[in-house]
Amino acid sequence: MKFQLAINMERLVPDLDMTDVERHTLEMVQMADEGGFAIAWAAEHHALEMTIAPNPFQILTWWAAHTSRIRLGSAVVVAAYWHPIKAAGEAALLDLYSGGRLEFGIGSGAYQREFDRMHSGLQRNDAFHYMFEMLPAVKALWQGDYAHEGEFWSFPAATSVPKPLQKPHPPIWIAARSPDTYDFAVKHECNILSWPLTRPVSEVEAYRERMETALADNPGKPRPIFATMRHTVVYDRKEEWEVPVKAAMRQFGQFENLFKNLGDVANGFPRTIELSELENRDEYDPQMLQRNLMFGTPDEVIESSGPTRRWASTSSRTTRASASG
Repeated sequence: MKFQLAINMERLVPDLDMTDVERHTLEMVQMADEGGFAIAWAAEHHALEMTIAPNPFQILTWWAAHTSRIRLGSAVVVAAYWHPIKAAGEAALLDLYSGGRLEFGIGSGAYQREFDRMHSGLQRNDAFHYMFEMLPAVKALWQGDYAHEGEFWSFPAATSVPKPLQKPHPPIWIAARSPDTYDFAVKHECNILSWPLTRPVSEVEAYRERMETALADNPGKPRPIFATMRHTVVYDRKEEWEVPVKAAMRQFGQFENLFKNLGDVANGFPRTIELSELENRDEYDPQMLQRNLMFGTPDEVIESSGPTRRWASTSSRTTRASASG
C-alpha cells in the first residue's frame, strides 16, 4: 500500500487568517514529504473558500520549491476550463521545475455552480466529453507538433513548450466514477482516482469492479493503479473521536450545499446546511462517519484499512488521505 495526501487550502469561516491557512497547508505537505507519502495532490476549484485552488499547477510549483521527494499531482485539472495547449505547457513546466515529479490528473469537474461561472451553459453531467477530447490532445502536444480539429477545440500545428521532463510523459490519472470513464481510463492507460465520499467499503468495491470490467473489455491493456480517497484522522485517545467527526460534518454540510447546487453561497462561503435535513442523512450519521472514514487511534485506523490492504496499493486523504493500489 502507498499513501498519498490530497489537501486544499480551506477556509470554512471568514475569521480564519489566510496566511495561517497557507502555512498550515504547506506544513502538511512537508510532513507528508518527510513521512514517505508517495504523492501530494492539489485540486482545481474556483470562487470557493472551502477549496482555494484556482490553478493546481501554481500550487504544485509552490510545494515543489519546499519539498524534495514527494511526487506532485493535479487532482484534477478540469478539462472544460482549459485549452489543451495551455494545459500541456503548464503541466510540462511544473514537471521541469519539480525535477520530474508531476502526476497529471484530469477530470470532468465537481460542481454545477463552477460550470455556471467558468463555462456558462455547460451541464456538469456533459463535461466528461471535454476530458475525452482533451487528454489525447495533451499527450500529442507533449510529443511534438500537432494540429487539432475537434468538437470543442481547433488549432493549427503547435506543440507543448516546454516538454515534460518525464518520458514519454508524466503518469496520467483519471477521476472516474461512471463505467464509461473507467473504460476510457483503461483504453488510454491511465491510473484511477476514486472517491467513495462517506459511503462504506462496498462503494469502493463497486468502483474497483468497474475497473475490472474495463480491463476485461480491453484485453492487453496494463492494469492501472487504483487510488481511493478517504478523510483520515489519527488521534491518541478513543474518547477524542467526536472532534474530527464534528469537523467533517461541518465541511460535508458545505459540500452538500454545493453538490446539490442550492446557490446559497455568500462571498465564497457556502452555507452549512443541516445534514439532518437531507434525504441521504444516513451518510452523515456520526457513528457511521466514525466507522466508514479512517478516523481513530493508530490501531483502529490500521484495522479499518484492512479491506483496502488486500488491493495492494491504495490512495489516502487527510484533510483527506488516499491509498492507491
